[in-house]
Amino acid sequence: MDLIFMALPVFAFLILAEVVFTSLQGGGVYALKDFAGSMSQLGINSVVRLGTGGALISLHFFLYQFRVFDVPNTVWGWIFTFVVIDFVFYWYHRAQHRVRFMWCAHVVHHSSEHMNLGTALRQSPTGPFTRALFYWPLPLLGFHPLLVASAGAVATIYGFWTHTEVVKKLWGPLEWLLVTPSHHRAHHGSNPEYVDRNYGNVFIVWDRLFGTFEPEVAPVRYGLLTNINTYNPLRIAFAEWVRLFKDSFQARSLRQLGQLWFRPPRSQPVLLDTN
Repeated sequence: MDLIFMALPVFAFLILAEVVFTSLQGGGVYALKDFAGSMSQLGINSVVRLGTGGALISLHFFLYQFRVFDVPNTVWGWIFTFVVIDFVFYWYHRAQHRVRFMWCAHVVHHSSEHMNLGTALRQSPTGPFTRALFYWPLPLLGFHPLLVASAGAVATIYGFWTHTEVVKKLWGPLEWLLVTPSHHRAHHGSNPEYVDRNYGNVFIVWDRLFGTFEPEVAPVRYGLLTNINTYNPLRIAFAEWVRLFKDSFQARSLRQLGQLWFRPPRSQPVLLDTN
């Protein structure tokens, strides 16, 4: 059974606890319509994952037949898989922010103007497909599909708790090594200094190593540079895809089309480029 689906009751309990705690502290962390928007995306994403999960794991098992190495199915093998998956996630997450068609999926997660545990569940229905583009090489490299699935699920579950304002900062060495709520609050910020920073999921060392780390200093302004201003579930899920396809129909060359899909989302409009 999918570990993430098994964790949903725990997520629900923690969200309820956060609602109660923050309400006693004065509120402002949750807004009903925004939370409903997040839950709508969880519902749509869950249906997609249930419908496609079998096909994706089958693809991994098929590719695993052609593996070039064998990662042992041991505790140390699982730990190694977990670290590798987090490294792959760093680059996948970075691409989600720097490649427009991948941003079309990821923008859903950033469209909330609030930071709470409910926002962690605000996931795009098209996310599983963009994610597959980065994870399919793992079975070819010798990572057993079940190792990949379990380690990936644990990493995803870890990422849930970093979406909160309740936890301020952790003990220094943990802040240096791990992705913490402080780091991830900055990642969700639309402040200029926070945009496209802190891509890690479990280990923040990847950001420190590759120059994308930014500590949380100034108060974080959550949401997008231009907020979507809608709670319609379908618009939240697909508005950015609609914009991309509208732009694509206006492209005057394959070069422009490629730029529209693969340039960073904020490098538009390439349609003004006549070369």
